[in-house]
Amino acid sequence: MPESRIPAQIPAIERVRHDLKIREVEVTRIERLSPGFASITFKGAALWDFTSLSFDDHVKFMLDGADGQQVRRDYTPRRFDQQACEVDLEFALHGHGGAAEWARDAKVGDKAIIGGPRGSMILPLAMDWHLLLGDASALPAVTRRLEELPPAARAQVVMLVDAADRREFATQASVDIHWVASNEELLQVLKDLPLQQGAGLAWGGGEAALMAQVRQLLVDKGLPRQAARISAYWKQGVADHHEHLD
Repeated sequence: MPESRIPAQIPAIERVRHDLKIREVEVTRIERLSPGFASITFKGAALWDFTSLSFDDHVKFMLDGADGQQVRRDYTPRRFDQQACEVDLEFALHGHGGAAEWARDAKVGDKAIIGGPRGSMILPLAMDWHLLLGDASALPAVTRRLEELPPAARAQVVMLVDAADRREFATQASVDIHWVASNEELLQVLKDLPLQQGAGLAWGGGEAALMAQVRQLLVDKGLPRQAARISAYWKQGVADHHEHLD
């Protein structure tokens, strides 16, 4: 592969640890974003020192399941307002797990418990290029990241999302978006995308097997491992799965 297609510099990723805190919160707003997603706002005095420094942070949402066992799922803090002691989480409504069932029936005044984030991996904003990809589980993180990018930023986005749940992204950056309908299509689009020149990072989040293929494809294209952060947000047939593959 020609050297000019390999990033000239690997941007530094800052790792920040946070004290683990378990917080009791209450539902104050519910917004249906699409047929498959709802944004739920949680409020509580315990959020006075809530911190989320990275768009791919995750909190642990906890509730007691119908069988008496605790349900624990990871969610991206989509928006947080420290002064108002509020945090927004986006829930997929089409699943059959306890968290999805809870979200479908949620109403203002419902109580919940969230823990974390335990840490943040801060990807710099000042890069020559950004590559963001994933399935529907990555929509909150990608949406937040695009909102954060400065006007001079350039980003390529590849998302595997049902047509009914696709959304308009609010961003000041110059963005090229590819919506796809299958794992195979996502991998083909990624294979066809040329690596950009300069300093940049690829970020991905989604189902474990697909993200493992994404990780290998980026390596095969010549992207240094340090220039990618790929996470398995979930795994087919496994509950409460979250794993970094890079």
